[in-house]
Amino acid sequence: MCRLFGLSAAPQRVRATFWLLDAPDSLSEQSRREPDGVGLGTFAAGGAALVEKQPIAAYQDAQFAREARERESTTFVAHVRYATTGGMQPRNTHPFEQHGRLFAHNGVLHGLDELDAELGAYLGLVHGDTDSERFFALVTQRTDSHGGDVTAGITDAVRWIADRLPVYALNVVLTTATNLWALRYPDTHDLFVLERAAGGPHGGRHLDHAGRAGIRARSAHLSEFPAVVVASERTDEDPGWRALEPGELLYVDGGLRTHSTTVLDTPPRYPLSLAQLDSRAAAAQSGR
Repeated sequence: MCRLFGLSAAPQRVRATFWLLDAPDSLSEQSRREPDGVGLGTFAAGGAALVEKQPIAAYQDAQFAREARERESTTFVAHVRYATTGGMQPRNTHPFEQHGRLFAHNGVLHGLDELDAELGAYLGLVHGDTDSERFFALVTQRTDSHGGDVTAGITDAVRWIADRLPVYALNVVLTTATNLWALRYPDTHDLFVLERAAGGPHGGRHLDHAGRAGIRARSAHLSEFPAVVVASERTDEDPGWRALEPGELLYVDGGLRTHSTTVLDTPPRYPLSLAQLDSRAAAAQSGR
């Protein structure tokens, strides 16, 4: 299963160190856990997006994923990809950038021909083969149609997809230089949020989060500043983690205030099961 990680410390710029594949080095572990792509998205002080990503395959060097990257930003998004649609090329690796926003997705949707037709001119934003980048383009289209309101754009896009296309999961993290959005839909995969006080639950502690399947984040600055963290799994023992509800869209604004909206309270009209996915997609989505 693809892994998502998002973090906002807005309005503070904080320094954090990311390992995108924090896994043991034994060959048996590498063969079991090697992903199809890893990526990290941040924002420079002037607001420009910085995306560092690499498809990881047998013919490529996985060192990129294992080396630590120390970056400063108000928001961060990281992704470990297990490919379901699209080959192992940089253009298919998350996160994606459109109109100064960054986006990473965990899930599968079908009916891409119908989605392409709906995108119209916005299909020009899609440079790869994935369902994820097309989903992002629909969010961008709908955001523009709502005057730049990203919450409305995500809501509109998800409702359109849920009503018309076969869906397995649409879990996403979307960031700008100041804001973060996270969606869980439907109930296929977990997505968790932690509103972390400065120094954690006991005070004075740096952030050190490590998932079982990759992504590790560490920040000494967050011993002093609060943050909101979103992840596919609880990545530390903090008791404050909670699961997003199916259909819940979380918005973290530029002052680190959180807002939650239920954008869909019904399952997709055409839900996909694992049995309806091809063998690679089924293996990726089931976590094997």
